[in-house]
Amino acid sequence: MSLEAYADTILPGERRWPGDRAVAGVSRGGGAVASGALEVLRSAEGGMAPALDMLADGLNEHARAYAAESGIELDADVPPFVSLYYPDRVLLVQRLTDRANPECDAWISLAMFCTIAFDAGSHTSTVDALAAGHVGLTTMGFRAPDSDGLWRFDTYSYGRQLARPHPDTTPSGSPS
Repeated sequence: MSLEAYADTILPGERRWPGDRAVAGVSRGGGAVASGALEVLRSAEGGMAPALDMLADGLNEHARAYAAESGIELDADVPPFVSLYYPDRVLLVQRLTDRANPECDAWISLAMFCTIAFDAGSHTSTVDALAAGHVGLTTMGFRAPDSDGLWRFDTYSYGRQLARPHPDTTPSGSPS
């Protein structure tokens, strides 16, 4: 729950069910959690999985200290970071990711993996993610592949051609 709450603080979404405590529900549509942030964090490819328990414990220790300093009474039914209201989560994450914090690299890395889930759906194939309605890719307007599963771009992403193809480029787009 703590890591879900962290992911939701980075890219907020709407609650998954009425009593959802990890997702604060401050944004419409899905955010990092709905986009698969926990799957990305747990993936072997990302390299974060071995550190997740330690990060969750550290996050909750920081939340306890923040709550004590701010006079906030934490709800014992959920982890300390989850117990914080969203504005307090944001303030704490700002502290954790501040370059003055000696631990900032770990917290920034955690935040980056949360955004990767939304921006790329990197825990699954792009075709499968789009077919399942991946919230991040659909929010960004990522276009589905052609019927054969390949992407062809008949228009330029910047609205104009930026450079002419090299004369030895093959019809498939590969350089010779």
